[in-house]
Amino acid sequence: MGARVTNARGETDRHSRLKRLAFRWAQAHGYSACAMEVNLPRSRYRADVASYRPEPKKVGSTAIFECKQALCDLRRDNCQSDAARQRLETICERRQLLETRLREHYPNLRNGDSLFPEFDLPDFSVIGHRGYSRVLRELRALQNRLYDCTKFDKLIRYRCANLFFLVLTEELFRDSEIPVGWGALVESDGALTLIRKPIWQETAVENRIRLLQRIAMAGTRAINRQLEIAFADVPRAQMPMLRWHEQVVSGHLRWLRQSEQK
Repeated sequence: MGARVTNARGETDRHSRLKRLAFRWAQAHGYSACAMEVNLPRSRYRADVASYRPEPKKVGSTAIFECKQALCDLRRDNCQSDAARQRLETICERRQLLETRLREHYPNLRNGDSLFPEFDLPDFSVIGHRGYSRVLRELRALQNRLYDCTKFDKLIRYRCANLFFLVLTEELFRDSEIPVGWGALVESDGALTLIRKPIWQETAVENRIRLLQRIAMAGTRAINRQLEIAFADVPRAQMPMLRWHEQVVSGHLRWLRQSEQK
């Protein structure tokens, strides 16, 4: 990759620059509440940049930016679940067909793992069948991608935000590599250009408010790091204060719903 690591978390100069550009682009387009490294609600993922654009008398809109500095980094997270599952089913059927035929040709091939011979599983690896070995390799790769590398697809499916942007360098941009529903912001001469517009995703009011809260929390953590305020230096909140905070949030959500209905 050739990109120099700049911090203890292993972030490179290129990735850090893309995040700063996305941060600036979001604010220039009305997203006044922004933060980096935001833990997203309703998922186990973290966004490089998350933002919120307020609107008068109703809940504003949200956007997520994912920065990719290398093609392998992009492809690792871009596996569409439906297509992968269909391919996985095809490969599984192919494997079952091959195993049926191999059993016919090698009826005595058993691995002796089971106490009962009728439940012994044939060890086809000892045959060295190239077609069967190739099917197994693709099967493992698809399963790994499907269960570990479907970030882009899941962020949209979970309705984590209204808009999703992929931020990448000019030499990395390939239209076919941009996930469905995502927009593409391409870096050129130190600025970002919108090459592909994202598809608007409807999200519940609660989801947008929760993301705004996560943005505020991430922003607070960033300021604490800058001011060198450690977690141990912050007094622990008492339970009455926590209950008060929950009541404030619930009241704010009710007010926002009423405002949207008017």
